[in-house]
Parts: sequence; C-alpha cells; structure tokens
Amino acid sequence: MRAPHPILVERAETRRFLKPFCGDATWPPPVWLMRQAGRYLPEYRETRKQAGGFLDLCYNPDLATEVTLQPIRRYGFDAAILFSDILVIPDALGQTVRFVEGEGPRLDPITDNAGLSILSADRLHEHLAPVYQTVSQLREQLPTETALIGFCGAPWTVATYVVAGKGTPDQAPTRSWAYRDPDGFAKLIDILTESSIEYLSRQVQAGAEVLQIFDTWAGALPIDQFEKWVIKPTERMVTELRSRHPEVPIIGFARGCGMNLRRFVEETGVDGAGCDTSQDMVLARQTFGDSNRPVLQGNLDPLVLIAGGESQDRQVDRICEAMKGSPFIFNLGHGITPPTPPENVTRLMDRVRNR
Repeated sequence: MRAPHPILVERAETRRFLKPFCGDATWPPPVWLMRQAGRYLPEYRETRKQAGGFLDLCYNPDLATEVTLQPIRRYGFDAAILFSDILVIPDALGQTVRFVEGEGPRLDPITDNAGLSILSADRLHEHLAPVYQTVSQLREQLPTETALIGFCGAPWTVATYVVAGKGTPDQAPTRSWAYRDPDGFAKLIDILTESSIEYLSRQVQAGAEVLQIFDTWAGALPIDQFEKWVIKPTERMVTELRSRHPEVPIIGFARGCGMNLRRFVEETGVDGAGCDTSQDMVLARQTFGDSNRPVLQGNLDPLVLIAGGESQDRQVDRICEAMKGSPFIFNLGHGITPPTPPENVTRLMDRVRNR
C-alpha cells in the first residue's frame, strides 16, 4: 500500500470510508454495495418513471442525483457511487447505444478496424457534461461523512459491448477479434482507455474522491490475453490518473480473475481490489504481504440478500471475521439484484455495523 496523500488523510478524518486507504483497519468496516441505487428500491422505480429511458436518467443531473442519494438516506452507506452506466463512454464517442426494457443494452456493433472510424472523442466532455454536473451536485448534497465514488467500465469490458452490440455469455465476438486482428483491436482498447482516463479525471475535478474501474468480464480471458487487455490498459489508466490526482484512491474490480488477483493488483498499481463471490477472502488476504496489501473489498453473494434471514447473517459474519484486523470495505461480490427485499439490506447493515 502506498503512503497516503495528505489530502486523503485530511478527508479521512470526516469520511470513514477513506480510512482503509490510509492503512487503518477500521472496525466495523465501511460498507457500500455495488448497484446500491437501483430497481430493488421502490423510490428508484418511481424516479425512473419520471426520466423516460434509462440513458435519459443517466443524463438528467437532478434525477441521477436523486437516485444516488436514495440508498444513502435509507441505509446510511459510508459511500455513494455516482449513478450512471459504463456504456456512456461509447455513447459519447458516437456509437449508437440504447437500452431495451427487459433485454438490456443494444449497440450498433463495431466488429473490425474499419468500424472504428465512427468513434470520436471530439465531443466527449460536451456529451458527458450532465454526468459531471451530477457529481458536483452529489458532493454538495451528500452528508459530510459520506464519500463519493466515481467510476467507469474498464476498456476490455466496455469493448465486449462495443463489439458484440449486447451482453454475451462468453464474450466470444470480442475475443475472436482480439485473436484475429490484435493490432486493430488494440486501437479500440486505446480509444476506450484514453477516453476513460479523461472521463474519470473530470469526475475527480467535479468532486469524486475515490474511483472504481469495473472489469466485469475480465474472467473470460486466458492469462496472456488477460495481461494484454485487462492488466495493461488498467495500469495505463492508474498511472495517468495518479499523476493527475495522487490524493484519489483507485479500486479495481476484475471480476473472475481468480488466482490472478495478486498479479492484477501488483501490476496495475490499484489501491483497492474488489473481490467477486468466487474469491475466498481468507486466501485473498493471505495472498498479500502485510507491507504491500491493498484494501480488499467484497464479497457477499448478491443472492444471499434475496434469501435473507440467518443464512445471510452467517455469510456476513464469515466475511467480516476473515477480514478483521485488515484494511477492508464490506461489499457484495457483484451488483445487488432487483428481487432483493430492501429489509434484507437493512438487516445486513445492522449486522455489519453492530459487530
């Protein structure tokens, strides 16, 4: 873990979410949940109706601010995460992006080097200005004790949607292009990497205090491709963002990376590592030496929150006991799902906070 920046230390005096990034084994641990603002909350569903389409909600600063604040008001999480979507980057670059109710995102696929001609960063910040405004409004309206997380999708994961035009079970269209024409595919990754750096940097300027890079489909790649399309672009992002904003911790979430967790952390230089549901938190903690340990985050199975009850309590206890005495942030191993009863989240928060 790198030495904490003085600005980070100062912020951590009022925001306990930041304390683990200063090396503190804060207990009970700070808590936030991936997709904590979403369809499991009735107040979110009501606000969503006002927006129209999903992207309309993402680009409406007042409504996006409202849905970001809703779980903070209800549960008092230690951090809020900007309400947006990883696909605003290809949308801002000029690719057609739409969301179909019940089906998810749909994009006009870009499947070869020639198709990259439609992508342009000329209007990137103009297009994403509403998102930056949302970040500014959030920092003004959040309680003093609540940290603000900005985020983007990692280049590899965003590329899987750019190429396939939708979510796929194995990311085969994107993997095929990467094998068939690695130089052409590298151009797409470069475009997404540079755009993501600029996007995250503007989020920090607007008020984000922590950044998370979501690489949801990192686990689809064999090790040589993992190094090329996950580690290298993330390392490039971390290096550049740290040079601009050394006070801002960066969390990497390489879902499905398995035994490559240590390599991902050490080679990218992230300050924190999100652990997915498949990770054993005891082994994850043991993987890193005490002098060079990242802040680990995770990793309750989102389905446990649907089951609730004593089973949920046992799983929460298991994770907390595994990580006690280490800088740690309690979270899920992936995003909260729409069928989750809100009262089960209340039970989770009570269980973690009253340890």
